[in-house]
Amino acid sequence: MRAQSSAIAPSRIAVDAPQQPALGIVQAALGVIAFSLTFPATAWGLEGFGPWSLVAVRSVLAALIAGGCLLALRVPPPARAHWPGLAVVGAGVVVGFPLLTTLALRTSTTAHAAVVVGLLPLTTALFSALRMGNRPSRTFWTAALAGAAAVAAFTVQQGGGALSSADLYLFAALLVCAAGYTEGGRLARVMPGWQVVGWALVLCLPLGAAGAAVALSHEPVELTAHSVGGLLWVAAGSQFLGLVVWYRGMAAIGIPKASQLQLAQPLLTLVWSVLLLGEHLTVAAPLTAAAVLVCIAVTQRARG
Repeated sequence: MRAQSSAIAPSRIAVDAPQQPALGIVQAALGVIAFSLTFPATAWGLEGFGPWSLVAVRSVLAALIAGGCLLALRVPPPARAHWPGLAVVGAGVVVGFPLLTTLALRTSTTAHAAVVVGLLPLTTALFSALRMGNRPSRTFWTAALAGAAAVAAFTVQQGGGALSSADLYLFAALLVCAAGYTEGGRLARVMPGWQVVGWALVLCLPLGAAGAAVALSHEPVELTAHSVGGLLWVAAGSQFLGLVVWYRGMAAIGIPKASQLQLAQPLLTLVWSVLLLGEHLTVAAPLTAAAVLVCIAVTQRARG
């Protein structure tokens, strides 16, 4: 983004935010679908890579894709004022969340890990209220809390009702990802969402490259269809393309409302877990899905 970006910020917000709410909902929903495949794809990747290698290599691959797009389109670097925000996005979304959830998935099932995603919308809304001064209505918060409670109860039940040592990783991932989503959503209102993701990935490239060199020299690697496919998805789908449409969606409809679409993500993850990993899905799934869809409908109609 050019240095004079602050001068065009109002027109950018006018185009991306209030005038295209329907498109914003579609874009945010596409991001949720992409993210819902992250845990199953990570489980596949862990079949052939160590956790540190998987996270570092996915970061490098995603940064190369993003950097190639930025170079091909000759996108100038962002203004200096935007780099601190991009660092928060990189720390939370590019490094923190992938690393912490990958470490958790060594001992946790994808169903149990999905509790993080179930609680992420509420945490993101809280971060947004603190960071950007958003004040959603009481109806919004009631529906958000109800949806988060339904998803949390369902995913914990799917995990057998017991907490594991992975929970510390999962709750830490919840916090850093919410911070990254909030800052990325803020930046996506003054610069294209894909550039927010792209520059955050490029910013983390040196760290990812160094981490990959160290991790690959210490962790064994077994290249299989599952491990390679999982790696490619978390790099291209979850780490880049999913974030591109997600941040565009947040810029168009607002962070609190976009974050509530993620209430459906754990249920989608469970469906993929059944289809791709062979995990068992209980009859509680359709009941929870119905409750979540009602909560999403209420939050989308609630006025801040």
